[in-house]
Amino acid sequence: MALFTFKLPDIGEGISEAEIVGWHVKVGDRVEEDQPIADMMTDKATVEMESPVAGTVVRLAGEPGDQVPIGSMLVEIEIEVEGQGEVAAAPPPSDETIEAETPGEVVIEDNIPNSVRPEPVEGPSFSAALVQEQEAGFDRLSPNGDESDAPVLASPAVRARAKELGIDLAQVKPSGDRIRHADLDAYLLYGSGQGYGPAGRSARRADETVKVIGMRRRIAENMAASKRHIPHFTYVEEIDVTALEELREQLNAERGERPKLTMLPLLIVAICRTLPEFPMLNARYDDEAGVVTRHGSVHLGLATQTDAGLMVPVIRDAQDRNIWQLASEIRRLAEAARTGKAKSEELSGSTLTLTSLGPLGGIATTPVINRPEVAIIGPNRVVERPVFRGKEVVAAKLMNLSISCDHRVVDGWDAASFVQAVKKRLEAPAFLFVN
Repeated sequence: MALFTFKLPDIGEGISEAEIVGWHVKVGDRVEEDQPIADMMTDKATVEMESPVAGTVVRLAGEPGDQVPIGSMLVEIEIEVEGQGEVAAAPPPSDETIEAETPGEVVIEDNIPNSVRPEPVEGPSFSAALVQEQEAGFDRLSPNGDESDAPVLASPAVRARAKELGIDLAQVKPSGDRIRHADLDAYLLYGSGQGYGPAGRSARRADETVKVIGMRRRIAENMAASKRHIPHFTYVEEIDVTALEELREQLNAERGERPKLTMLPLLIVAICRTLPEFPMLNARYDDEAGVVTRHGSVHLGLATQTDAGLMVPVIRDAQDRNIWQLASEIRRLAEAARTGKAKSEELSGSTLTLTSLGPLGGIATTPVINRPEVAIIGPNRVVERPVFRGKEVVAAKLMNLSISCDHRVVDGWDAASFVQAVKKRLEAPAFLFVN
C-alpha cells in the first residue's frame, strides 16, 4: 500500500488560498478516479475538486470554513501498488478549469499501523451541506440505501442530515420535486403533519448553531465592508406602470418562441437609455486610489437569490441588447447562478446592480451598494390602486422604484433626476424604443 498526497492546485490567477466549503467524502471512504471530493471557494467562484486517483481516504485537510493554501495537502489517499515500491500510474485530471498538472506526491508505506491512522474528520456542516445539495447529484434510493418501489428523492447532504437527526425520509413530505433542508426543518417543527402547526401556540424548535462559511461568509464580509466604507442614501419614487404593463401583456401575447417578458427587461432598457445623461451613476469608485471610473458600457449586475446565498451575475453590454435578448440573458444567468454553474467571469465586473424581490418587493427598499459600484437600483412590487386622472378616479398599476447611492461621489439631486428620467420613459413606453 502507498499514500498519495493530493495538493491543492492553482485554481485561479492571483489566488493564494481557498476555503473549504464542503466535503463530498470522509475518512475511510473509497473514492474513484475523477470522483468529486471537495468544494473549494475562492474570491471569485466555487470550484469542485476531483480525485486524481482511486483509493481510500485516510486524511482530510480540515473542516468546512478552513482556509487551505495553494500547494498544500488537501487529501491523503491510500492506493494500491502493482509492485514493491511502485505505484500504479494514474492519468492527470481532465478538469478544463485546471490547466496545470495536479500536484501530488506518493509516500510508500508497507504497513500503516492503526495507532497512527488519522482521526476521522466530521462531515460537512449544515451550511456546507446546502452547497453540496446545489452541486451534487441526487439519487432515488430509499432511506435505508436500497432500491425501492416508492423512492425518496433527496441529495446526499439532505440524507446525511436526516440520518444525524434520526429522521425517516419516507415520513417527510417534500415541498417540491425532492426533499430539501427546509422540509427537514418543517418535519422537526410539525412532525408528520408538515405545514400544520398546533393551533393557539407557536411551534418550538431547538437552537441551532450554524457556522458562517463559504458564500454566506463572503456575503457577510462584502455587506459589512460596503456599509462601513460607503455613506449610503436612498431615494424612492412612485411610477405609474399601467401603460407599461399593457405593453408587456401585448408583447407576451405575440412572443412566439421567445421568452416571456417580465418587468425587468423593460426596466433595464429604460436604465440603459437614461444612464448616458448621468455617467456618475454607471461608475466604480476606488476609494484607496481616490479615482472614480465612469464606464461607457453598462455591465448590469443582477442580484439573484440562490440556495447558497445572494449572487450577482452580470449582463455584459446590456445597452446593446433588445428586450428579448435581455429576457433570455436574465433567464440564463439566473439559472446558472442557482445551479452553481455560473463562471467566475460572469460573477464579476458589474458597473451598476439591479436588485428585485419580485412579488415580495414590498412598498420600498433600501438596497446595499455592491462595492465598489456607486449605485444600486431596486424595483418594488406592482400594486393596483385608485388614482385621480383629472377629476376622475381610475384604477392604476403603481410601482415604487428605489435607488441607493454612494454620497461621496453621487449627489442627491443627481439620483433624483436620474429616477425622474427613468420614470418618464416607463410611464410613456414609446420612449423606450426611440432615441
